[in-house]
Amino acid sequence: MANLLKVYSTNESDVEASTDHPQEKRFDYSQRAQWLRGVVLGCNEGVMSSSILVMGMSVFIDNTNDLVITGLMGLIAGALAIATAEYISVYTQIDVVEAQNERDRRSGRVGGGSAPSPTQIGLAASLTYLIGGFVPILTAFFVRHHVLRFIAVAFAACLSMSGAGYFAATLGKAPVLRSCARVLMGGWIEIAIMIGKRKVLECYGL
Repeated sequence: MANLLKVYSTNESDVEASTDHPQEKRFDYSQRAQWLRGVVLGCNEGVMSSSILVMGMSVFIDNTNDLVITGLMGLIAGALAIATAEYISVYTQIDVVEAQNERDRRSGRVGGGSAPSPTQIGLAASLTYLIGGFVPILTAFFVRHHVLRFIAVAFAACLSMSGAGYFAATLGKAPVLRSCARVLMGGWIEIAIMIGKRKVLECYGL
């Protein structure tokens, strides 16, 4: 009898515990992966394109207003280009997923592949391209001296890239430090490649 009472009290306490602490709803953050990828890509490309353009054109353009206008024109063109590229590339993924789902249905299986939104990803990449690329241009507008402008633009690029990594990691519940370091390192590798290419062309007088 004592054992039965003990079992009953244990079960009753378990029920009360489960009632007091209901199971939290689980959110799948991987659903954000597709458009967060577009966010990081767009911001990184915008920062790199504008930074390299400003650093390179400041040698030939003394007028700051002309430099900013040139940078803004390149920024708008780049934003439209990356939106179009993302839209087309995501639709390629959609075609593959839908074709596989159709094959699964014909074979009696349930298609499990989910297709991302090309419009959402294209807009996310284009918007962050504009935001990220505007920071170096704005920095170049306020800094007139060539050497100081180069340093300021480089610093602004670092902040923008780190911000993109932080934003993506925060919304995706991923490690922040690793995300920021990866985006920052990748951006500087891209800058180093572009500067190296320019140096090679200068060596051959091109």
